[in-house]
Amino acid sequence: MGADETITDYLDEHYEHLATQARAIWERPETALRETFASRLIADDLAANGFEIEWGVGGMETAFVASWGSGEPIVGILGEYDALPSLSQDATPERRELVPGGPGHGCGHNLYGVAALGAALALRAAMQGAGTPGTVRYYGCPAEETLTGKTYMARAGAFDDLSAAITWHPGYANTVWSGSSLAMNSFKVHFHGVAAHGAGAPHHGRSALDGALLMDVGVNYLREHIEQDSRIHSVITDGGRAPNVVPPEATIWYFVRAPKRKQVDAIYARVLDCAKGAALMSGTTYDVEFLTGCYDLLPNETIGAIMLDKMEALGGVAFSDDEMAFATALQASLDADTIELARREVLHEAATGTTADHIGDVLCRNVIRPSDQPRILHGSTEVADVSHIAPTANLLACCHPLGSPGHSWQITAASGTAVGFRGMDFAARVMAMTGLELMTDARALRAARDEFEAATGGLPYVSPLPEGARPQ
Repeated sequence: MGADETITDYLDEHYEHLATQARAIWERPETALRETFASRLIADDLAANGFEIEWGVGGMETAFVASWGSGEPIVGILGEYDALPSLSQDATPERRELVPGGPGHGCGHNLYGVAALGAALALRAAMQGAGTPGTVRYYGCPAEETLTGKTYMARAGAFDDLSAAITWHPGYANTVWSGSSLAMNSFKVHFHGVAAHGAGAPHHGRSALDGALLMDVGVNYLREHIEQDSRIHSVITDGGRAPNVVPPEATIWYFVRAPKRKQVDAIYARVLDCAKGAALMSGTTYDVEFLTGCYDLLPNETIGAIMLDKMEALGGVAFSDDEMAFATALQASLDADTIELARREVLHEAATGTTADHIGDVLCRNVIRPSDQPRILHGSTEVADVSHIAPTANLLACCHPLGSPGHSWQITAASGTAVGFRGMDFAARVMAMTGLELMTDARALRAARDEFEAATGGLPYVSPLPEGARPQ
Protein backbone atom coordinates (compact mmCIF):
# COMPACT_ATOMS: atom_id res chain seq x y z
CA MET A 1 0.00 0.00 0.00
CA GLY A 2 1.32 3.44 -0.94
CA ALA A 3 1.60 6.25 1.58
CA ASP A 4 -1.17 8.28 -0.10
CA GLU A 5 -3.43 5.23 0.21
CA THR A 6 -2.57 5.06 3.93
CA ILE A 7 -3.72 8.68 4.26
CA THR A 8 -6.95 7.95 2.36
CA ASP A 9 -7.69 4.84 4.40
CA TYR A 10 -6.95 6.62 7.68
CA LEU A 11 -9.29 9.50 6.91
CA ASP A 12 -11.98 7.14 5.60
CA GLU A 13 -11.82 5.22 8.86
CA HIS A 14 -11.83 8.36 11.03
CA TYR A 15 -14.31 10.51 9.12
CA GLU A 16 -17.10 10.12 11.68
CA HIS A 17 -14.78 10.80 14.61
CA LEU A 18 -13.44 13.99 13.04
CA ALA A 19 -16.95 15.13 12.10
CA THR A 20 -17.97 14.55 15.74
CA GLN A 21 -15.05 16.67 16.96
CA ALA A 22 -15.91 19.49 14.56
CA ARG A 23 -19.53 19.39 15.64
CA ALA A 24 -18.53 19.43 19.33
CA ILE A 25 -16.47 22.60 18.80
CA TRP A 26 -19.34 24.09 16.78
CA GLU A 27 -21.75 23.40 19.66
CA ARG A 28 -19.47 25.20 22.14
CA PRO A 29 -18.26 28.28 20.25
CA GLU A 30 -15.54 30.24 22.03
CA THR A 31 -14.23 33.65 20.98
CA ALA A 32 -10.61 34.78 20.78
CA LEU A 33 -8.30 33.58 23.58
CA ARG A 34 -11.21 31.84 25.34
CA GLU A 35 -11.00 28.59 23.31
CA THR A 36 -10.30 26.31 26.27
CA PHE A 37 -12.68 23.53 25.18
CA ALA A 38 -11.67 23.53 21.51
CA SER A 39 -7.93 23.67 22.11
CA ARG A 40 -8.06 20.92 24.72
CA LEU A 41 -10.26 18.68 22.57
CA ILE A 42 -7.83 18.85 19.64
CA ALA A 43 -4.69 18.59 21.80
CA ASP A 44 -6.05 15.53 23.61
CA ASP A 45 -6.57 13.76 20.27
CA LEU A 46 -3.01 14.56 19.26
CA ALA A 47 -1.57 13.47 22.60
CA ALA A 48 -3.46 10.17 22.37
CA ASN A 49 -1.66 9.57 19.08
CA GLY A 50 1.83 10.17 20.39
CA PHE A 51 2.25 13.92 19.85
CA GLU A 52 4.10 15.90 22.50
CA ILE A 53 2.18 19.02 23.54
CA GLU A 54 3.62 22.40 24.53
CA TRP A 55 1.02 24.78 25.99
CA GLY A 56 0.99 28.53 26.50
CA VAL A 57 2.97 29.39 23.36
CA GLY A 58 3.36 33.14 22.84
CA GLY A 59 1.92 33.87 26.28
CA MET A 60 -1.57 32.60 25.34
CA GLU A 61 -3.29 29.94 27.43
CA THR A 62 -5.11 28.39 24.47
CA ALA A 63 -2.11 28.30 22.10
CA PHE A 64 -0.16 25.06 21.76
CA VAL A 65 2.31 23.22 19.55
CA ALA A 66 2.04 19.44 19.12
CA SER A 67 5.02 17.53 17.68
CA TRP A 68 5.52 13.96 16.45
CA GLY A 69 8.63 12.39 14.96
CA SER A 70 12.19 13.67 14.95
CA GLY A 71 14.64 15.50 12.77
CA GLU A 72 14.08 17.26 9.47
CA PRO A 73 12.10 18.08 7.43
CA ILE A 74 9.78 19.80 9.89
CA VAL A 75 6.36 20.38 8.32
CA GLY A 76 3.86 22.51 10.20
CA ILE A 77 0.09 22.28 9.83
CA LEU A 78 -1.75 25.35 11.10
CA GLY A 79 -5.07 24.97 12.93
CA GLU A 80 -7.56 27.55 14.21
CA TYR A 81 -10.66 27.18 16.38
CA ASP A 82 -11.98 30.57 17.52
CA ALA A 83 -15.56 31.69 16.92
CA LEU A 84 -17.10 35.09 16.22
CA PRO A 85 -19.37 37.13 18.51
CA SER A 86 -23.08 37.56 17.74
CA LEU A 87 -23.29 34.75 15.16
CA SER A 88 -25.09 32.09 17.17
CA GLN A 89 -27.12 29.93 14.77
CA ASP A 90 -28.71 26.49 14.69
CA ALA A 91 -27.80 24.05 11.89
CA THR A 92 -30.94 25.02 10.00
CA PRO A 93 -31.50 26.75 6.65
CA GLU A 94 -33.42 29.59 8.29
CA ARG A 95 -32.19 32.16 10.82
CA ARG A 96 -32.54 30.64 14.29
CA GLU A 97 -30.25 31.78 17.11
CA LEU A 98 -29.32 29.14 19.65
CA VAL A 99 -28.15 31.73 22.20
CA PRO A 100 -29.47 35.27 21.62
CA GLY A 101 -26.48 37.46 20.89
CA GLY A 102 -24.12 34.55 21.46
CA PRO A 103 -21.04 33.56 19.45
CA GLY A 104 -20.98 31.20 16.49
CA HIS A 105 -18.60 29.69 13.96
CA GLY A 106 -19.39 32.14 11.17
CA CYS A 107 -15.94 31.63 9.64
CA GLY A 108 -15.90 27.83 9.97
CA HIS A 109 -12.93 27.58 12.32
CA ASN A 110 -14.44 24.51 13.97
CA LEU A 111 -13.79 22.87 10.59
CA TYR A 112 -10.43 24.58 10.14
CA GLY A 113 -8.88 23.23 13.32
CA VAL A 114 -10.24 19.72 12.92
CA ALA A 115 -9.19 19.36 9.25
CA ALA A 116 -5.66 20.29 10.36
CA LEU A 117 -5.98 17.69 13.12
CA GLY A 118 -7.03 15.01 10.62
CA ALA A 119 -4.17 15.97 8.31
CA ALA A 120 -1.58 15.76 11.09
CA LEU A 121 -2.85 12.37 12.27
CA ALA A 122 -3.08 10.94 8.76
CA LEU A 123 0.40 12.21 7.90
CA ARG A 124 1.76 10.62 11.08
CA ALA A 125 0.12 7.30 10.14
CA ALA A 126 1.64 7.39 6.65
CA MET A 127 5.11 8.29 7.91
CA GLN A 128 4.99 5.67 10.63
CA GLY A 129 3.86 2.99 8.20
CA ALA A 130 6.62 3.77 5.71
CA GLY A 131 9.34 4.59 8.23
CA THR A 132 9.64 8.13 6.84
CA PRO A 133 11.92 10.43 8.86
CA GLY A 134 10.91 13.94 9.80
CA THR A 135 8.73 15.90 12.23
CA VAL A 136 5.03 16.71 11.99
CA ARG A 137 3.89 19.79 13.89
CA TYR A 138 0.32 20.83 14.61
CA TYR A 139 0.04 24.49 15.58
CA GLY A 140 -2.96 25.25 17.75
CA CYS A 141 -3.49 28.91 16.85
CA PRO A 142 -6.09 30.85 18.87
CA ALA A 143 -7.58 34.27 18.19
CA GLU A 144 -7.24 34.45 14.41
CA GLU A 145 -10.30 36.69 14.23
CA THR A 146 -8.45 39.35 16.23
CA LEU A 147 -5.22 38.64 14.29
CA THR A 148 -3.49 37.78 17.54
CA GLY A 149 -2.60 34.09 17.72
CA LYS A 150 0.05 33.54 15.08
CA THR A 151 1.59 37.01 15.46
CA TYR A 152 2.39 36.38 19.12
CA MET A 153 3.44 32.78 18.41
CA ALA A 154 5.73 34.11 15.66
CA ARG A 155 7.27 36.65 18.03
CA ALA A 156 7.98 33.77 20.42
CA GLY A 157 9.87 31.92 17.66
CA ALA A 158 7.37 29.06 17.35
CA PHE A 159 7.76 28.81 13.55
CA ASP A 160 11.47 29.59 13.23
CA ASP A 161 12.71 26.05 12.48
CA LEU A 162 9.94 25.04 10.06
CA SER A 163 10.87 23.59 6.68
CA ALA A 164 7.38 24.44 5.37
CA ALA A 165 3.88 25.28 6.57
CA ILE A 166 0.54 24.26 5.11
CA THR A 167 -2.98 25.28 5.98
CA TRP A 168 -6.46 25.88 4.55
CA HIS A 169 -9.67 27.82 5.05
CA PRO A 170 -13.34 26.98 4.52
CA GLY A 171 -14.69 28.68 1.41
CA TYR A 172 -16.73 28.01 -1.70
CA ALA A 173 -14.27 27.10 -4.50
CA ASN A 174 -11.98 24.11 -4.11
CA THR A 175 -8.75 25.82 -5.03
CA VAL A 176 -5.35 27.06 -3.93
CA TRP A 177 -5.18 30.53 -2.41
CA SER A 178 -2.63 32.12 -4.74
CA GLY A 179 -3.14 35.81 -3.92
CA SER A 180 -1.80 38.02 -1.18
CA SER A 181 -3.55 39.83 1.69
CA LEU A 182 -3.19 43.18 3.42
CA ALA A 183 -0.70 43.78 6.18
CA MET A 184 -2.32 45.42 9.20
CA ASN A 185 -1.91 47.26 12.51
CA SER A 186 -4.63 47.24 15.16
CA PHE A 187 -4.32 49.86 17.88
CA LYS A 188 -6.34 52.06 20.21
CA VAL A 189 -5.70 55.74 20.93
CA HIS A 190 -6.82 56.80 24.40
CA PHE A 191 -7.41 60.54 24.86
CA HIS A 192 -7.37 62.08 28.34
CA GLY A 193 -9.06 65.40 29.14
CA VAL A 194 -10.68 67.24 32.05
CA ALA A 195 -14.30 66.76 33.13
CA ALA A 196 -16.55 69.78 33.62
CA HIS A 197 -20.22 70.74 33.55
CA GLY A 198 -21.20 70.80 29.89
CA ALA A 199 -23.43 73.88 30.28
CA GLY A 200 -22.39 75.59 33.50
CA ALA A 201 -18.58 75.50 33.15
CA PRO A 202 -17.52 74.10 29.76
CA HIS A 203 -14.50 76.45 29.74
CA HIS A 204 -13.04 74.46 32.62
CA GLY A 205 -13.23 71.24 30.62
CA ARG A 206 -11.00 69.66 28.02
CA SER A 207 -12.95 67.14 25.97
CA ALA A 208 -11.25 63.82 25.31
CA LEU A 209 -14.04 63.12 22.81
CA ASP A 210 -13.05 66.25 20.90
CA GLY A 211 -9.55 64.80 20.68
CA ALA A 212 -10.83 61.51 19.25
CA LEU A 213 -13.16 63.24 16.77
CA LEU A 214 -10.52 65.72 15.61
CA MET A 215 -8.07 62.86 15.13
CA ASP A 216 -10.58 61.06 12.93
CA VAL A 217 -11.14 64.22 10.87
CA GLY A 218 -7.40 64.31 10.20
CA VAL A 219 -7.36 60.62 9.33
CA ASN A 220 -10.28 61.13 6.93
CA TYR A 221 -8.23 63.76 5.05
CA LEU A 222 -5.23 61.41 5.12
CA ARG A 223 -7.19 58.74 3.24
CA GLU A 224 -6.84 60.71 0.00
CA HIS A 225 -3.06 60.51 0.23
CA ILE A 226 -2.39 56.81 0.79
CA GLU A 227 -1.97 53.93 -1.65
CA GLN A 228 -5.08 52.85 -3.58
CA ASP A 229 -5.45 49.41 -1.97
CA SER A 230 -4.84 50.66 1.58
CA ARG A 231 -7.60 50.81 4.17
CA ILE A 232 -8.14 52.76 7.42
CA HIS A 233 -11.22 52.08 9.54
CA SER A 234 -12.15 53.00 13.08
CA VAL A 235 -14.74 52.91 15.83
CA ILE A 236 -15.08 55.04 18.94
CA THR A 237 -15.34 52.57 21.79
CA ASP A 238 -15.64 55.19 24.55
CA GLY A 239 -16.96 58.70 23.93
CA GLY A 240 -18.24 59.75 27.35
CA ARG A 241 -21.20 58.89 29.55
CA ALA A 242 -23.57 61.89 29.49
CA PRO A 243 -24.01 64.98 27.25
CA ASN A 244 -23.83 67.38 30.18
CA VAL A 245 -20.39 66.16 31.29
CA VAL A 246 -17.34 67.13 29.24
CA PRO A 247 -15.83 63.67 28.56
CA PRO A 248 -12.54 63.23 30.44
CA GLU A 249 -11.76 59.95 28.62
CA ALA A 250 -12.32 58.74 25.07
CA THR A 251 -10.95 55.88 22.98
CA ILE A 252 -10.82 55.39 19.23
CA TRP A 253 -9.78 52.01 17.75
CA TYR A 254 -8.12 51.83 14.33
CA PHE A 255 -7.19 49.20 11.78
CA VAL A 256 -4.60 50.36 9.25
CA ARG A 257 -4.12 48.01 6.28
CA ALA A 258 -1.93 48.13 3.17
CA PRO A 259 -0.55 45.70 0.58
CA LYS A 260 2.94 45.69 2.13
CA ARG A 261 4.22 45.77 5.70
CA LYS A 262 6.40 48.85 5.04
CA GLN A 263 3.36 50.74 3.75
CA VAL A 264 1.47 49.99 6.97
CA ASP A 265 4.38 51.27 9.03
CA ALA A 266 4.46 54.53 7.05
CA ILE A 267 0.69 55.12 7.23
CA TYR A 268 0.66 54.23 10.93
CA ALA A 269 3.24 56.95 11.63
CA ARG A 270 1.08 59.52 9.82
CA VAL A 271 -2.04 58.42 11.72
CA LEU A 272 -0.16 58.97 14.98
CA ASP A 273 0.72 62.46 13.76
CA CYS A 274 -3.05 63.06 13.49
CA ALA A 275 -3.32 62.07 17.15
CA LYS A 276 -0.63 64.60 18.09
CA GLY A 277 -2.40 67.38 16.24
CA ALA A 278 -5.77 66.48 17.73
CA ALA A 279 -4.33 66.55 21.23
CA LEU A 280 -2.86 70.01 20.64
CA MET A 281 -6.14 71.34 19.24
CA SER A 282 -8.28 69.90 22.04
CA GLY A 283 -5.91 70.56 24.94
CA THR A 284 -5.81 66.87 25.80
CA THR A 285 -3.17 64.17 26.12
CA TYR A 286 -3.18 60.69 24.62
CA ASP A 287 -1.48 57.31 24.69
CA VAL A 288 -1.41 54.49 22.16
CA GLU A 289 -2.30 50.88 22.97
CA PHE A 290 -0.91 48.63 20.22
CA LEU A 291 -2.99 45.46 20.01
CA THR A 292 -1.57 43.47 17.12
CA GLY A 293 -0.09 43.69 13.65
CA CYS A 294 0.52 41.30 10.79
CA TYR A 295 2.29 41.00 7.46
CA ASP A 296 1.08 40.60 3.88
CA LEU A 297 0.72 37.00 2.70
CA LEU A 298 3.49 35.39 0.62
CA PRO A 299 1.87 32.37 -1.07
CA ASN A 300 4.48 29.77 -2.05
CA GLU A 301 3.72 28.71 -5.61
CA THR A 302 5.88 25.58 -5.40
CA ILE A 303 3.89 24.13 -2.50
CA GLY A 304 0.67 25.51 -4.00
CA ALA A 305 1.32 23.50 -7.18
CA ILE A 306 1.75 20.35 -5.11
CA MET A 307 -1.53 21.10 -3.33
CA LEU A 308 -3.32 21.64 -6.61
CA ASP A 309 -2.01 18.34 -7.99
CA LYS A 310 -3.31 16.51 -4.91
CA MET A 311 -6.69 18.26 -5.18
CA GLU A 312 -7.07 17.30 -8.82
CA ALA A 313 -5.99 13.72 -8.11
CA LEU A 314 -8.70 13.49 -5.46
CA GLY A 315 -11.19 14.96 -7.93
CA GLY A 316 -13.05 17.40 -5.70
CA VAL A 317 -15.74 17.02 -3.04
CA ALA A 318 -18.52 14.43 -3.36
CA PHE A 319 -21.58 15.99 -1.72
CA SER A 320 -24.60 13.73 -1.18
CA ASP A 321 -28.13 14.52 -2.34
CA ASP A 322 -29.12 15.37 1.24
CA GLU A 323 -26.18 17.75 1.61
CA MET A 324 -27.05 19.44 -1.69
CA ALA A 325 -30.67 19.78 -0.57
CA PHE A 326 -29.66 21.44 2.70
CA ALA A 327 -27.28 23.80 0.91
CA THR A 328 -29.99 24.70 -1.62
CA ALA A 329 -32.43 25.54 1.18
CA LEU A 330 -29.77 27.59 2.98
CA GLN A 331 -28.87 29.45 -0.20
CA ALA A 332 -32.54 30.44 -0.57
CA SER A 333 -32.01 32.84 2.35
CA LEU A 334 -29.73 34.93 0.09
CA ASP A 335 -30.87 37.35 -2.58
CA ALA A 336 -30.14 36.66 -6.23
CA ASP A 337 -27.78 39.64 -6.60
CA THR A 338 -25.58 38.40 -3.76
CA ILE A 339 -25.32 34.95 -5.33
CA GLU A 340 -24.57 36.36 -8.77
CA LEU A 341 -21.86 38.65 -7.40
CA ALA A 342 -20.24 35.68 -5.66
CA ARG A 343 -20.36 33.68 -8.90
CA ARG A 344 -18.60 36.49 -10.78
CA GLU A 345 -15.93 36.74 -8.07
CA VAL A 346 -15.19 33.01 -8.24
CA LEU A 347 -14.92 33.19 -12.04
CA HIS A 348 -12.70 36.27 -11.81
CA GLU A 349 -10.30 34.47 -9.48
CA ALA A 350 -10.27 31.25 -11.54
CA ALA A 351 -8.01 30.35 -14.45
CA THR A 352 -8.96 31.56 -17.91
CA GLY A 353 -11.54 29.26 -19.50
CA THR A 354 -13.25 28.25 -16.25
CA THR A 355 -17.01 28.14 -16.81
CA ALA A 356 -19.97 28.83 -14.56
CA ASP A 357 -21.03 25.20 -14.97
CA HIS A 358 -17.65 24.05 -13.64
CA ILE A 359 -17.87 26.11 -10.44
CA GLY A 360 -21.47 24.99 -9.75
CA ASP A 361 -24.61 26.80 -8.65
CA VAL A 362 -24.97 25.75 -5.01
CA LEU A 363 -21.92 23.76 -3.86
CA CYS A 364 -18.59 23.44 -5.63
CA ARG A 365 -17.82 19.79 -6.38
CA ASN A 366 -14.94 20.38 -8.80
CA VAL A 367 -11.40 21.64 -8.34
CA ILE A 368 -10.91 25.21 -9.65
CA ARG A 369 -7.51 26.18 -10.98
CA PRO A 370 -6.57 29.66 -9.75
CA SER A 371 -5.94 32.62 -12.01
CA ASP A 372 -2.34 33.34 -13.00
CA GLN A 373 -3.06 36.95 -12.02
CA PRO A 374 -4.28 36.59 -8.44
CA ARG A 375 -5.78 39.55 -6.62
CA ILE A 376 -4.93 41.01 -3.23
CA LEU A 377 -7.49 40.00 -0.62
CA HIS A 378 -8.69 43.18 1.09
CA GLY A 379 -8.69 41.46 4.44
CA SER A 380 -5.81 40.37 6.65
CA THR A 381 -4.56 37.11 8.12
CA GLU A 382 -1.71 36.29 10.45
CA VAL A 383 -0.98 33.20 8.34
CA ALA A 384 0.96 35.91 6.52
CA ASP A 385 3.45 36.18 9.38
CA VAL A 386 4.17 32.47 9.09
CA SER A 387 4.65 32.93 5.33
CA HIS A 388 7.48 35.40 6.04
CA ILE A 389 9.20 32.84 8.27
CA ALA A 390 8.83 29.62 6.23
CA PRO A 391 7.46 28.60 2.80
CA THR A 392 3.68 28.52 3.25
CA ALA A 393 0.71 27.48 1.13
CA ASN A 394 -3.02 27.67 1.74
CA LEU A 395 -5.96 25.91 0.11
CA LEU A 396 -9.69 26.57 0.12
CA ALA A 397 -12.38 23.89 0.23
CA CYS A 398 -16.13 24.14 -0.28
CA CYS A 399 -17.95 24.20 3.05
CA HIS A 400 -20.96 26.46 2.37
CA PRO A 401 -23.25 27.41 -0.53
CA LEU A 402 -22.36 29.95 -3.19
CA GLY A 403 -23.05 33.51 -2.07
CA SER A 404 -22.74 32.94 1.69
CA PRO A 405 -21.18 36.15 3.04
CA GLY A 406 -18.10 35.89 5.20
CA HIS A 407 -18.84 36.03 8.93
CA SER A 408 -22.53 35.24 8.43
CA TRP A 409 -25.16 33.05 10.08
CA GLN A 410 -25.36 31.05 6.85
CA ILE A 411 -21.73 29.97 7.29
CA THR A 412 -22.38 29.17 10.95
CA ALA A 413 -25.26 26.92 9.90
CA ALA A 414 -23.30 25.10 7.20
CA SER A 415 -20.28 24.66 9.49
CA GLY A 416 -22.32 22.52 11.86
CA THR A 417 -23.53 20.09 9.20
CA ALA A 418 -22.22 17.44 6.82
CA VAL A 419 -21.86 20.16 4.16
CA GLY A 420 -19.00 21.63 6.17
CA PHE A 421 -17.66 18.24 7.23
CA ARG A 422 -17.27 17.09 3.59
CA GLY A 423 -15.16 20.13 2.73
CA MET A 424 -13.19 19.64 5.95
CA ASP A 425 -12.45 16.02 5.03
CA PHE A 426 -11.27 17.02 1.55
CA ALA A 427 -8.94 19.68 3.02
CA ALA A 428 -7.48 17.16 5.48
CA ARG A 429 -6.64 14.75 2.65
CA VAL A 430 -4.99 17.43 0.53
CA MET A 431 -2.92 18.80 3.43
CA ALA A 432 -1.77 15.34 4.55
CA MET A 433 -0.75 14.34 1.02
CA THR A 434 1.00 17.67 0.46
CA GLY A 435 2.84 17.31 3.75
CA LEU A 436 3.92 13.80 2.82
CA GLU A 437 5.37 14.94 -0.50
CA LEU A 438 7.32 17.68 1.26
CA MET A 439 8.62 15.08 3.70
CA THR A 440 9.80 12.71 0.96
CA ASP A 441 10.79 14.93 -2.00
CA ALA A 442 13.91 16.89 -1.11
CA ARG A 443 13.96 18.65 -4.50
CA ALA A 444 10.44 19.99 -4.05
CA LEU A 445 11.26 21.23 -0.58
CA ARG A 446 14.45 22.88 -1.86
CA ALA A 447 12.50 24.57 -4.66
CA ALA A 448 9.96 25.87 -2.13
CA ARG A 449 12.79 27.24 0.01
CA ASP A 450 14.51 28.87 -2.99
CA GLU A 451 11.25 30.58 -3.94
CA PHE A 452 10.79 31.74 -0.36
CA GLU A 453 14.31 33.19 -0.20
CA ALA A 454 13.75 35.07 -3.45
CA ALA A 455 10.38 36.45 -2.25
CA THR A 456 11.77 37.68 1.08
CA GLY A 457 15.08 38.86 -0.35
CA GLY A 458 16.75 36.78 2.34
CA LEU A 459 15.63 39.25 4.99
CA PRO A 460 14.70 37.80 8.40
CA TYR A 461 11.21 38.17 9.81
CA VAL A 462 10.86 41.09 12.22
CA SER A 463 7.78 41.06 14.43
CA PRO A 464 5.47 44.06 13.91
CA LEU A 465 4.64 43.93 17.62
CA PRO A 466 6.32 46.62 19.71
CA GLU A 467 8.12 45.69 22.87
CA GLY A 468 5.64 45.34 25.69
CA ALA A 469 2.64 44.37 23.51
CA ARG A 470 0.62 41.55 25.08
CA PRO A 471 -2.15 39.29 23.73
CA GLN A 472 -5.61 40.71 24.45
